[in-house]
Amino acid sequence: MDSRDQLRRRARQQRQSLSPAENARLSSLACSIFCNHPWFRNSHKIAAFFPSDGEIDPLLLVERAWAMGKRCYFPVLKPGSANALWFHEYRPGDRLLTNRFGINEPDPLKRTRISPMALDIVLTPLVCFDASGTRLGMGGGYYDRSFSHLRRRNRWFKPKMIGIAFDSQKLNRIPSENWDIPLDAIVSDKQMYIAD
Repeated sequence: MDSRDQLRRRARQQRQSLSPAENARLSSLACSIFCNHPWFRNSHKIAAFFPSDGEIDPLLLVERAWAMGKRCYFPVLKPGSANALWFHEYRPGDRLLTNRFGINEPDPLKRTRISPMALDIVLTPLVCFDASGTRLGMGGGYYDRSFSHLRRRNRWFKPKMIGIAFDSQKLNRIPSENWDIPLDAIVSDKQMYIAD
């Protein structure tokens, strides 16, 4: 089996090869699939992300969430912390800042920060995934650290961790590490995979 770094490199190249039009088309399909799921319909506080590096774009889901009166939160690099995230509310028209990776994030001085445990759903970016809910991200461990409380699933059931990706990012098996936070489900442009 390939190493996690090899899997990551190949999957990123493949994801980046999509044209902007194809990315937008597939992103729209994935967002439509999840908008019809009860987890989305019954949620109130949703974390999403601003796409980069060819990632699927979840912003249509965010627009639908706002139209339904839901609150949306986006990651902000936690100041002075090694690879952890804060989540701040973001509303239409709010000013965005660009972090050190060139990714947009809400201005942390303008809106409320929320505890990760108070979120209902977290849409997570990923490089590749498998049916068991193993997610391979960019390699920094930001989501794994920020949601480490979920390792104690007998006490914490929120939030639901939902990967959102192109179906072409699905692999048969990804080697997992003990620090990995598994996904509850993955939404792709073809279907929703509930982790087994």
